[in-house]
Amino acid sequence: MDIGVVLQCNPPASRVIDLARQAETHGFSHVWTFDSHLLWQEPYVIYSQILAATRRVTVGPMVTNPATRDWTVTASTFATLNDMFGNRTVCGIGRGDSAVRALGGKPTTLASLRDSIEVIRSLANGRSARVGETTVQFPWAEHSKLEVWVAAYGPKALELTGQVADGFILQLADPDIAAWTIGRVRAAAEQAGRDPDSISICVAAPAYVTDGTEAGLEHARDQCRWFGGMVGNHVADIVSRYGGDGGGVPQALTDYIAARTGYDYNEHGRAGNSHAEFVPNEVIDRFCLLGTPADHIAKLKELETLGVDQFSVYLQHDAKAATLEAYGESIIPQIRKSVTATS
Repeated sequence: MDIGVVLQCNPPASRVIDLARQAETHGFSHVWTFDSHLLWQEPYVIYSQILAATRRVTVGPMVTNPATRDWTVTASTFATLNDMFGNRTVCGIGRGDSAVRALGGKPTTLASLRDSIEVIRSLANGRSARVGETTVQFPWAEHSKLEVWVAAYGPKALELTGQVADGFILQLADPDIAAWTIGRVRAAAEQAGRDPDSISICVAAPAYVTDGTEAGLEHARDQCRWFGGMVGNHVADIVSRYGGDGGGVPQALTDYIAARTGYDYNEHGRAGNSHAEFVPNEVIDRFCLLGTPADHIAKLKELETLGVDQFSVYLQHDAKAATLEAYGESIIPQIRKSVTATS
């Protein structure tokens, strides 16, 4: 299993680049960032600097969207980065959340998401693509290689992921929900005539390493409670679309938002925000990785048995450097040792 990290592009950008450099030093494989240009700084500019300051990590957004980014510009950006730094990029994409809603918009349709995936992937892999009535191609991108991974929760989005995506991003670490979503993605892939095992599976969630005390665990929960609010915002969309039963979505995912009263995007992804107070400790414990290194390793191994290829750490809390170090010293080596022992 690969271990990645998800950063926010908070100024100064030099701090983001330094965290990415630390992540590579500690053995992380991927450096992802949020992509909301109003809430934080422009990620694609920062990617160039991260790639220049590192040698191995793969870099990309978790996640971009088809609404605020022109598809051909997105593809050109990835292809250019690949030409400059080798093929070390990946495109995470979804229907749109904070980047779109901060502008007063709504997520795109799944049909638009599907079309954007085809255009971005084709162009960034040196192939031609149909944009409206025009066929276009980058004559300089013949060596570029780009995978497109799709973030999804709901049944139809999971089906789309299985049909067309190179990878699936699940933004929570509950094993039961992971098993259900991975099963839906793989079933859709098989029905589409694809090899289900060819789709990379990425689970992303906050991780906070504690000292094993109850006080340490409570602090970690408070630092990661924001994540339940963020996920709840996506779940609310599913419930509004499919009704209270979520169209077959597990109740473990939908029930907890009953006390949700709203969402303030000015506090998106921030520890201590005011709109996540409804999230109970039980949800934080299920959705995140909290506790001692042994606790993290146990949950990572459980996710790995479900077919998860990468776990990415959301690093939006007060222990950024300490978490990177704890993973590099105590967790990543054990995960790698486990893989070596079973291979």
